[in-house]
Amino acid sequence: MNISRNLLAALVGTLLVPSAWGQSYPARPIRVIVAYPAGGANDIVARTVGQKMSELLGQPIVVDNRGGAGGTIGADVAAKSPPDGYTLLMGAGGHTLAPSLYSKLPYDIITDFTPISTAAKSSYMLVLHPSVAAKSVKDLIGLAKASAGTLSYASPGIGTPPHLAAEMFKTMAGVDMIHVAYKGDTPAIADLLGGHVDLGFLAISATVPHVKAGKLKALAVTSLQRTPVMPDMPTVAEAGGLKGYDISTWWGLFAPAGTSSEIVHRLSANMAKIVTLPDIRDRFAALGIEPAANTPEQFALLVKAEVEKFARLAKAAGIKPE
Repeated sequence: MNISRNLLAALVGTLLVPSAWGQSYPARPIRVIVAYPAGGANDIVARTVGQKMSELLGQPIVVDNRGGAGGTIGADVAAKSPPDGYTLLMGAGGHTLAPSLYSKLPYDIITDFTPISTAAKSSYMLVLHPSVAAKSVKDLIGLAKASAGTLSYASPGIGTPPHLAAEMFKTMAGVDMIHVAYKGDTPAIADLLGGHVDLGFLAISATVPHVKAGKLKALAVTSLQRTPVMPDMPTVAEAGGLKGYDISTWWGLFAPAGTSSEIVHRLSANMAKIVTLPDIRDRFAALGIEPAANTPEQFALLVKAEVEKFARLAKAAGIKPE
């Protein structure tokens, strides 16, 4: 009888161990790697969400900025970290574009990471210098066709999502425009404001102040659906008759591959709570960003689809991995 009781107690204890482990996480601060410089949208999303995640988990969230090489340096650090839930990556849509730009990435965004949840999403906005005689997307298409190869568009760099947004527009609308690449949003917008280029598909957060001041003219957003941040602004698809046109970006939390599903789903459930908080929604809305969470499974499908989409767009634009 005593032996049976001892065996039963041991068995029950064994069954309870995984739960105890799960309850003990996290037992120390969590590092969230941001693969871009401080102050950008990726960094702001990580710090804003991290503060709330810290409150829910009862441990500090430490943001570690590891910028460089289009976000691939920080992603590589995260991919090679122990899969214990204490090092995470706040990834961005640009990470699914990287495989189309770099031929020898030291990690695989699909196989070396476990997606947890998106945190926010946004799109880009088609903006013109006020001197461009177009009041709608259809006007712009007509103008571009009538003056083939004369309109110019700015982008924050070759192979960036805004560059591909313009190339997709050119292909679907059947127009020809001149690409002028800059090193980031700031110089691109500066030249657009100065009238040195005619238009651009640029970040909402960076262009809205200039639109409100009357210094730029906004025609549409690049996402498939209208953004709640600017509900009266049409999409390129609906305003230009370009069915299926869709270029947007997102920010989301990843763990190194092999991280336990218990940890992943706990973090995902917390993210679902965080994005519903009024102060989070207000903070993001001021930046032209929309809170957005999903399940690990849904996020994994999004990442795969984005990698494939950007590969097609990069090929169509003649961009080869280097």
